[in-house]
Amino acid sequence: MRITLQSGVKNLNKPTVGYAFTGSFCTFEKSINALEKLSNSGFELVPIMSFNAFSIDTRFGKAADFCKRIEEICRNKIISDLPSAEPIGPKKLLDLLIVSPCTGNTLSKLANSIADTPVTLAAKSHLRNGRPILLGVSSNDSLAAAAKNIGLLMARKHIYMIPMRQDDAKGKPFSLVCDFERTQEAAEFALREEQLQPLLI
Repeated sequence: MRITLQSGVKNLNKPTVGYAFTGSFCTFEKSINALEKLSNSGFELVPIMSFNAFSIDTRFGKAADFCKRIEEICRNKIISDLPSAEPIGPKKLLDLLIVSPCTGNTLSKLANSIADTPVTLAAKSHLRNGRPILLGVSSNDSLAAAAKNIGLLMARKHIYMIPMRQDDAKGKPFSLVCDFERTQEAAEFALREEQLQPLLI
């Protein structure tokens, strides 16, 4: 049974969480581990994937294998097309939407209200209800071209971030990656409409 969070007192016993993947393929394993911890903690999970995350095979693994694992953990079918993502807002299906990993491309789209993938449309649809979104940044240009978009999103109401760090300051000085192990903690804060601190670790 899904528990819908209303304004005022919130029931956090078993919130319904959308968990969205975008195409930072090198972080899929860490993100799936975070997803599994959420499942083991009793969250009801609705998986969502961008077109690329859902369909592209890379050196990090085959799309079909990732999709199978994600659906097994969530016990729900992946939302992977626009018609399936659109009802999220009108039907108030989610209490929280997590986008993790969230690429620089997706950050740009969210910052500029572009809704042309299942993930960005899910975000737009979810935000119409004034409910929280939690972003897990994973982008090689987070401290370069994507920095402006991160700043815009940090200042926007109902949007929160998983704490993040430079993952290779010498080799990739502009790269930031969220701490996937803190996903559940950040989600619990976001459900209370709070930002987990410190944000930069």
